Amino acid sequence: MLRKVLVANRGEIAVRIIRALREMGIPSVAVFSDADRKSLHVRMADEAEHIGPAASSESYLRIDKVLDAARKHGADAIHPGYGFLSENADFADSCAAAGIKFIGPTGASIRALGSKTGGRKIAMEAGAPVVPGTKEPASSFDHAKTIALDIGYPVLLKAVAGGGGKGMRRVGSEAELESAIRDARSEAERAFNSGEVYIEKVIENPRHIEIQILGDEHGHLIHLGERECSLQRRYQKVIEECPSPLVAQHPEMRTAMGEAALKIARAAGYYNAGTAEFLVDKDRNFYFLEMNTRLQVEHPVTELVTSLDLVQWQLRIASGEHLTLKQDDITWRGSAIECRAYAEDPDSYFFPSPGPIDFLTEPAGPGIRLDSGIYEGWRVPIEYDPLLAKLAVWAADRPTAIARMLRALQEYSIIGIRTNLAFFRDILNDPQFCRGDLHTGFIAEFMDRRPPRASSEELDMIVALAAAEHYRNSRPPTDANHGGRSISSWLLEGRSRNLR
Repeated sequence: MLRKVLVANRGEIAVRIIRALREMGIPSVAVFSDADRKSLHVRMADEAEHIGPAASSESYLRIDKVLDAARKHGADAIHPGYGFLSENADFADSCAAAGIKFIGPTGASIRALGSKTGGRKIAMEAGAPVVPGTKEPASSFDHAKTIALDIGYPVLLKAVAGGGGKGMRRVGSEAELESAIRDARSEAERAFNSGEVYIEKVIENPRHIEIQILGDEHGHLIHLGERECSLQRRYQKVIEECPSPLVAQHPEMRTAMGEAALKIARAAGYYNAGTAEFLVDKDRNFYFLEMNTRLQVEHPVTELVTSLDLVQWQLRIASGEHLTLKQDDITWRGSAIECRAYAEDPDSYFFPSPGPIDFLTEPAGPGIRLDSGIYEGWRVPIEYDPLLAKLAVWAADRPTAIARMLRALQEYSIIGIRTNLAFFRDILNDPQFCRGDLHTGFIAEFMDRRPPRASSEELDMIVALAAAEHYRNSRPPTDANHGGRSISSWLLEGRSRNLR
């Protein structure tokens, strides 16, 4: 078993990993930047090490500083979480060279699959269906123009080195192509230090469905079924489900997609946790999109339905253990939904909303899980992704899970910043969502038909303030209670519009 693990991340995923380590009796080391000195993951870890300024390029992305922190604290393994260095093949190789276990696949596997064009090649060689497009990056505008004409508009420009919607542009005609390439390359360079982009055919209104895989270092691989990830804004997922409402009606899809994911993973010599992402068209044809060589943000819904702890399995696999689970051992029970709580304003194009959290109440009860990286009084920094927490629920079926999520969202209050919690309540009440009629353009269409919120927002404000005042008055005064400052005085500061 591992002796001590450094968590090379921040926020809710760092907290999630630290909790798994604590349950397994493994000491944890947190790293933090100037902006994260008071973050929850720093408070929770057994040890912590400052690694630089707020800019991630000078802290969380510095391989040398992360390795120095591991050596200083005697950590024999590093868990990268997701984002930052989690899919950096050089980091995995550097850990190996330093004699420190990287909790994830090998650098070679990351390098083979981390490049989107490389992943497409492997998938095609393994016999998995892929979206029509290029095998190599577009070398010039003329090259891209030729490719786009051959594939047929509309096309999608995508960053070779990364995901999350960065470096991605939809192009509807040749007139848009040159400026789109310039913008995509510039954004990809900033995000991934590589401006290479490739081109894919646009599949209109597809579903985005992914398959979770898990494998040990002895060649044993299984899949844990699918997640529905079609609800996205700016190509970033915000609501995920397990199982997919579509696949639940056609379970043969799970078998076929699972087998395709395992073929790709075997071809790349993959082990540990990973995710194969697919697009599914209106005729239920699926196409490999990319492989995420790390733990996914949305892993809780798979854990709730399969009753498996993916982070603990990551740690056990990294310790050299055999994966004792066989494919026939995996069962899927009930339905799980996850909502990603962001500090952002859905009514202002999901613009980030950093700032202090003045008041916080969190939902609880049977079937509710909250993976959170925040606390009352903490200031959400502007320097990082504005993900605050992941609210996940489980129930025996999808309608009950939707009802449970709505109840949990009604109990969830974050006052002081804007969040997307009210936005989620609107979506979960939407008849099209309740029918499971989902696709990647759902949110854009939903925003056009979403009812006005002006009057209901005033009511939300009154209810939230009344509940907060009652709750605060029922608690003994503490330093965390903002020095006795009342909600009324907070309101007089002119912040009454920043409730969610």
